[in-house]
Amino acid sequence: MRSRRIFQRLAGRIRRRSGSELSPPLIHRAVLSAVENARRREIVGDHLDIGSGTGELLRAFGARYPLRSFACDYTDRLMETPEQDVAVVDLNRAPLPFVDNRFALVSCIETIEHLENFRGLVREIYRVLQPGGLAVISTPNILNLRSRLRYLSSGFYNLFGPVAADERDVHFTRGHISPINWFYLAHALQGAGFSNLRITVDKYQRRSFVVFPFFYVLIHAGNFIVYRRDSKKYRTLTQQNTAAVRAMNSLDLLLGRTLIVTAIKPNESTRGRVENSAA
Repeated sequence: MRSRRIFQRLAGRIRRRSGSELSPPLIHRAVLSAVENARRREIVGDHLDIGSGTGELLRAFGARYPLRSFACDYTDRLMETPEQDVAVVDLNRAPLPFVDNRFALVSCIETIEHLENFRGLVREIYRVLQPGGLAVISTPNILNLRSRLRYLSSGFYNLFGPVAADERDVHFTRGHISPINWFYLAHALQGAGFSNLRITVDKYQRRSFVVFPFFYVLIHAGNFIVYRRDSKKYRTLTQQNTAAVRAMNSLDLLLGRTLIVTAIKPNESTRGRVENSAA
């Protein structure tokens, strides 16, 4: 009986430890690096973190840039910074409670996969950003080889499994209800008006790396046929989307764990393009 209690305590501690990090520190470091690579100059002004959780990312940005922090989430009970106010909003149904052209930086990390309508949020992010402002968004990368193989065998992407219709634990993996790949995120960002899209990832997965040599040639040979069909028969490849389509099988997306995308709200000095950079 005593050994059973010890095991239960240990199991509970492991579950709490694995679930307590709403976004792992490795993702936060990669997000900071992505922002630095996207903007060579210092970011000054107001920063909005959507899906702010405990406030860890807000604190990390605040330590690096002269930013005034604003938090937004579905609840304020997760925040661990006592003086930080949290704007509580239902991101599925309500607009962001901020005026147009307010923020120099908007981050939305490991949040859109929990939402019913991520495109509406992307449009709201564009609205509240200043011209020339930067958005950074992350979500599980469902295009890595590990995820593709899981989908082939089970019909579910990695980190997206069966969920109950009444699931309420939205900030853990059980709340992942919207698998969003790079192309459709890029499509939403460009449709909202963003430019200068740039891809990075937090790390390469070992399991994806192991199977990479066996599938690389097959994937690219198959895509040669698909690209020709989409271009010549269906005419769905255009000047606006070709770069995003071809990035679907880049090294970052075939091997990376978490997709991180930066995008800029244009002003007179920015031009639209899609870039792909290694983490």
